Amino acid sequence: MQPSNRLDDLPSTAGIRAYADELEKRFRRLQEEGPKLQERARSLQVTEKSGDGLIAATVGARGELIRLDIDPRIYRRPDARALADDITETIRKAGAKARDEVVELFATLVPREQVAAQISGDTSTLVEMMHKQFRGEG
Repeated sequence: MQPSNRLDDLPSTAGIRAYADELEKRFRRLQEEGPKLQERARSLQVTEKSGDGLIAATVGARGELIRLDIDPRIYRRPDARALADDITETIRKAGAKARDEVVELFATLVPREQVAAQISGDTSTLVEMMHKQFRGEG
């Protein structure tokens, strides 16, 4: 199989220039506003409660567990597996909510999809997005 040499596959000079201009604008805004947003993200904490309200999990911006509160009434139902599942689910919901808040926080500077892909480590989506922008498609 031969590599494609079609000129149609290459981005136009105008498309490349527009992409470069957009990157420059975004970079300058990141330089100006980024430190404030980063500080807000560092201090972000989200608390989520279990469905029955007996478990509360507080996580940081990266989803790291900061605090876990368990109401003593939880011991009225001695099911260790159910308790573990409830704790895990509550922490997972708090982590998802924290990620959503970080995405919204940075959405003023970077497209939401790009921030979400960055946070989740989805490099294939990031590369695809950059490729589309470079080609003037997005």
